Amino acid sequence: MNAPAAALILFIALTAGQYARAQQLPGNKETVEIGLSTDTIAITSGFRGTDLTVFGALDNADPLIQRQGRYDIVVILQGPERDFVVRRKDRFFGIWVNAESVSFQHIPASYSLASTRNLQDIATPKIFGQLSLGVNNIFYEPIPDGFGSSESLKEFTKEVPRLKLKQRLYNQRPGDVQFLSSTLFRATLSLPANVPVGKHIARAYLFRNGEFLRESSTSLNIVKAGLEFRIYRAANQYSLLYGLFAVFLAVVTGWMGRLVFRKD
Repeated sequence: MNAPAAALILFIALTAGQYARAQQLPGNKETVEIGLSTDTIAITSGFRGTDLTVFGALDNADPLIQRQGRYDIVVILQGPERDFVVRRKDRFFGIWVNAESVSFQHIPASYSLASTRNLQDIATPKIFGQLSLGVNNIFYEPIPDGFGSSESLKEFTKEVPRLKLKQRLYNQRPGDVQFLSSTLFRATLSLPANVPVGKHIARAYLFRNGEFLRESSTSLNIVKAGLEFRIYRAANQYSLLYGLFAVFLAVVTGWMGRLVFRKD
């Protein structure tokens, strides 16, 4: 049995009792619960990206609305917040150089989204804007006094999602949330090869007839592993020794190269 299948069985077992109890409570509103196929992803030198499976369940769902297919799920995985600089290149004496730039703060380093349908078919743009849900609805916060004018800010703000999409750090996959039964669903999120390390937050948003109902979240840790991680950790924890070793290695390499390629 593969890992996603085992995780799905475990998730069903954990949520079955909770779902039964929720059904017994009259007037209880719908809720959503999610779980991940893994809570940690290790990145090594051979990492080429992967897919993350998110399992979920609806509690106290209305049977009539279920039969009509009027429940929608949007799942996102948001990476740690980082600063991001957008630069504009201008031609100067025939050479392209960096000119004006705007710095943004607290920007998700990565952002993956999956949904049952296209976003415009689930709810209105106003609702997605209020929830900051979707690549074009994320609030891109500029660093104060880091831009020339409001028009310049608008121009640079539009470039943030475009650049992130180009780097494959942002992606949206409508249709990649599928209901396995009337209450259980599965979402597939794409993680690129350059996904940042750190704590990532997975969230599931439940919609009914275009109305936002509930949200559930959990976390995922992405860490470095293998020889690269040990070198990275040594460089940070023992910076002086690491620097001395790097100089020594460079001297030895240069000396050996001179011996190999010297002219007799």
